[in-house]
Amino acid sequence: MENAKATVAAAGVKTLDTKAVGEESLAPQTTRIMGSWSYLFAWLGGCVSIGTFTVGSGLVGTLNLLQVVLAIAIGCTVIGAALMINGRAGHKYGIPFMVQTRSAFGFSGSRIPALVRSVPAVVWFGFQSWIGAGALNLVSDTLFGYNNIVVFFVGFQFLQIGLSVLGFHGIKWLENIGSIFIIGSLAYMFFSVINKYGDTISTNLVNVEGTWGTPFWGATMLFLGVYSTMMLNVSDYSRELRENVGLFRQVVIYANSILPATLFMGLIGVMVTSATGEVDPIQVFSSAVDNKPLLIITMLFIAFAQVTTNILNNVIPPAYALMDIFNIKYKTAAVIVGLLAFCTFPWELVKDESAAGLNLFIQTYSAFLGPIFAILVVDFYFLRKQKLNLDKLYDKDGPYKGVNMAAVIAMVIGIVVALMFSSISWYASLIPAGAIYWILMLKMPAAQRFMS
Repeated sequence: MENAKATVAAAGVKTLDTKAVGEESLAPQTTRIMGSWSYLFAWLGGCVSIGTFTVGSGLVGTLNLLQVVLAIAIGCTVIGAALMINGRAGHKYGIPFMVQTRSAFGFSGSRIPALVRSVPAVVWFGFQSWIGAGALNLVSDTLFGYNNIVVFFVGFQFLQIGLSVLGFHGIKWLENIGSIFIIGSLAYMFFSVINKYGDTISTNLVNVEGTWGTPFWGATMLFLGVYSTMMLNVSDYSRELRENVGLFRQVVIYANSILPATLFMGLIGVMVTSATGEVDPIQVFSSAVDNKPLLIITMLFIAFAQVTTNILNNVIPPAYALMDIFNIKYKTAAVIVGLLAFCTFPWELVKDESAAGLNLFIQTYSAFLGPIFAILVVDFYFLRKQKLNLDKLYDKDGPYKGVNMAAVIAMVIGIVVALMFSSISWYASLIPAGAIYWILMLKMPAAQRFMS
């Protein structure tokens, strides 16, 4: 693989040759702080999403246990390949997602995919923070008899804001240290659920027919949809991965970090909901775990998992977007993101009746994410032939000035197609959006593509 430092230097672009704690930048990153194992652990910790639990809960009555396992496996395999494909630009050139999108959408137009990526990140941030606060509240109530989830939510959110301003150095050590605790806790929770509800699970999940039709493929997209946001901005992370990590090894890293977390959380969600009808994970484990010390450990795991996921996946993308749009420093942007998460009303998202709505939310925003993913892939691999001119990407008055209407038109068409097939929206949008973008870029005169 071409050496990133030589590539960037040849382009004459100012690079980020050092990486101090909390000093993130949109400049090309030539100092990589993550090796293969650090990167794997970071993704493992960052993918323990309680949202996956809720997605699993929403499949009760639709698929049997085998079908859920296969749906998760297929979704994670697609995710691994997609992350490697779209993360190639960031890994090769050290550029973040905000810069990567400029060649396809234009300088001003790049804010469209940034907004599409940032909104679900902030929503997930608030949702998962409320879950974590609920876990801490239960621990407090169990040990000290103090119960006030609002206080814990506010305190938990400010704790995460404090950790997020440390940037990727903080992410690396937080995720690396916590990964073993995460896997052990997930395994423990999984077998605790089986021991307590085994007979009911057999009746409601194992010994049912399920379906291999559209609902099955829709389920693969739901699990894929949880990570479809990260498929867009994967360059934000791959630019931190050392250059000697090849493409195949990257797929292995992504798949083997995402699959365990998704499999455990998805199966726990579908099993517990099929047995109890309960969707809220805090209520589930407070009733499923009879041993008080183990209950406390489980709740602390749930809280810790929200921190690792939020800081990696739900702070970085909107923070980088704010840095680009308002020309502010990373630490300021990270604080703003944390404050915005207060405004998502997460206490509404965790209600029992919200599981179907959360799945609909995933399907809907996936309809926007799929077309953008397709456009970026076509632009980088088929039009640019994996060669980017960094001088132009960082020149706001250069050839990428304004908005590329070819990308906007292709994205809108892809969204319309996706919404027509909402249950498989991400899949359905790829070919129309990618094909239309390719055709327009080849046929539309250059003067008509970018509009100020």
